[in-house]
Amino acid sequence: MSADDFRAAMARLAAGVVLVTAHDEDDGPMGAPIGMTATAFLSVSLDPPLVMVSVRTDSRMEEVLSRTDLWAASLLAEGQRALAGRFAMKGRLSDRLLFRETPHTLGDHTGAPLLHGALAVVECRTEQRVAAGDHTLFIGRVLHTDLPASEARPLTYFRSRYRGLD
Repeated sequence: MSADDFRAAMARLAAGVVLVTAHDEDDGPMGAPIGMTATAFLSVSLDPPLVMVSVRTDSRMEEVLSRTDLWAASLLAEGQRALAGRFAMKGRLSDRLLFRETPHTLGDHTGAPLLHGALAVVECRTEQRVAAGDHTLFIGRVLHTDLPASEARPLTYFRSRYRGLD
């Protein structure tokens, strides 16, 4: 099986889109926010509450999450398609600049950016890291959730495109 065949098969699996965020304490004197768009994010356990995100090994996010156990995920709404694209771009400008233009607050439990307009946000502490091929799986205990009052629909990723639910 080729990598292209595998990629094409997985493109037929619809997935929710999240922005995974953290605070990089080593970036400048006061640290800086970091974010990445992810579609490999899921609930693992209700008791205790655990979630998992898959992060490409040797990425900046993987490097930061290897130094800090605190992170968050904002579950994106359909209207946040452009934002998802910006944080998914390779070779993008600094995350510090992207977050200046992105309405957010900092989580009380993690210090990670929590996006305004998200369907929900979860703040997490990593409990386990698992090497998995060219990715690292971060399993996090959910420390806090926020469920803003919203009638927005979720942003999904299907056939290599961001989409809303039809």
